Amino acid sequence: MKILVTGGAGYIGSHVVLTLCESGYSVVVLDDLSSGNRNAVDGRAQFIQGSTLNNNDVATALNGVDAVIHLAAFKAAGESMVDPGKYSHNNIAGTISLLNAMITNKVDKFIFSSTAAVYGYPKFLPIDENHPLEPINYYGFTKLEIERILKWYGELKGLKFAALRYFNAAGYDPEGRIKFLEKNPANLIPIVMEVASGRREKMDVFGDDYDTADGTGVRDYIHVTDLASAHVKAIEYLNDNDSITVNLATGESHSVLDIIHETKKVSNKEIPYNIVDRRPGDPAELYAGTSLAFDQLDWKANHSGLKSLIETTWEVYK
Repeated sequence: MKILVTGGAGYIGSHVVLTLCESGYSVVVLDDLSSGNRNAVDGRAQFIQGSTLNNNDVATALNGVDAVIHLAAFKAAGESMVDPGKYSHNNIAGTISLLNAMITNKVDKFIFSSTAAVYGYPKFLPIDENHPLEPINYYGFTKLEIERILKWYGELKGLKFAALRYFNAAGYDPEGRIKFLEKNPANLIPIVMEVASGRREKMDVFGDDYDTADGTGVRDYIHVTDLASAHVKAIEYLNDNDSITVNLATGESHSVLDIIHETKKVSNKEIPYNIVDRRPGDPAELYAGTSLAFDQLDWKANHSGLKSLIETTWEVYK
């Protein structure tokens, strides 16, 4: 099979492309390099620099393709709240453009990079796929709107899709084949790594008075290699089954201080930090129910222990 990966030069995308190539797929990458790195793309993949918003780029990339993995999106929740137009244009309009081109080219399988942000504040834990969908930032709203659009395209155009709701992606390829750093990272583990490696003097911890074991926020982290393997499982699933929407997570959770302490242990570096006020919209805990992905995709997380998450990331940042 030939697979198009949009956003395939990004942090998650490059790991997905690597896993696809290792699994024997023919891969085409479409990426505008606004946040990705050309050197991160596996040499076995065909690379096209372009955008999902450019019809000619998409038509070229879709030539001979059997399925699409769509990872090209803006993802900074804070930015989405001050520039919703940017997120509407790229995330929603870009996806619609891609879907319409797929229908024209008779490509009927679509794996979508969705997010736990579609859920909003947890009404119960662990969060399963039946949790209410009430995003609290515009980024999450764009992903939820795309999920809704996919259901209509499924009914009206016969599109089969897998909407994969990521929790907190982290880590790097355990074999060290991907080494580029994200541009302007906003997630916790890269920020801790920047402090440990001297790129950043110190960091802020937003609140230490939550109702958690150590008072700091708790999240569900999934190793990017496990995330990548789920995309291959999703392609296999859609070959023989109808559409599916699943969480990709571990069901386990780690606090902010857990991350800091494990990084200190692995790196043997000090991690100076300030305790500051909580951020608006940050719940105390977020972790997922993962049984649906395990049961339906025959998938499980094999690399997502805290030690693996931190060690594989430190190998790149050090």
